[in-house]
Amino acid sequence: MPEHAMNPHLLLVEDDPVSQAFLSEAARSLPADVSCAATAEQACQLARNHHFDAWLIDAHLPDGSGIELLARLRKAHGSATPALLHTASQAPEKLAELKTAGFNAVIVKPLPAGAWRNALGRLLNLDPQSRATTPDDWDDASALRALNGNQQALETLRNLFYKELPQQYRKIMDALDAGDSDTALAELHRMKASCAFVGACALQQAVIALRATPANPAARQTFALAAEKMLATSPLG
Repeated sequence: MPEHAMNPHLLLVEDDPVSQAFLSEAARSLPADVSCAATAEQACQLARNHHFDAWLIDAHLPDGSGIELLARLRKAHGSATPALLHTASQAPEKLAELKTAGFNAVIVKPLPAGAWRNALGRLLNLDPQSRATTPDDWDDASALRALNGNQQALETLRNLFYKELPQQYRKIMDALDAGDSDTALAELHRMKASCAFVGACALQQAVIALRATPANPAARQTFALAAEKMLATSPLG
């Protein structure tokens, strides 16, 4: 049997393209097979045609709520499939309402990829030893593949990355403090590309989350922690 056939098959329902890309890629590294839907109707269609080991549902969809979608899926497919709701809301009363709606877990976005994978592992009752492991900060393999295995070129790029990072980080934080979202988003776009070039995966994930919700305090804190950790380990001092 092919190895991928043993992976859990997940239905991710998320209408925001950036969030969908981030959550789906993080889930695939569990490892898992992921099918994506942007609306409740698309989700129901996929559920009619495929078996899923878990449903991962956004709280707000263009054609309904996550609670309504879960009720439709439960009615059509029973209660055996575990369901996780992901939401950007941090209001205690809203989270309490969502937790009583029949979901096995409720996750607040944005969150680091590792936290998302851990939540999925708990939802699926996966043995932690069976989960794929990825570097917390760097993805050397991907960066080297992009450079045809040239280690010297990678070191040169990372030195340039470290050299630009302090000014870039400060410009983003200053723009956020000033409410200048255009400047912040433009710099985050540049930083996302730079992270991809050098394999700075943890910081890249934090950048993606902050670009998706620049006004979210949790996204800002996650980004700041990732950037400051990177700065603290800079070989340039």
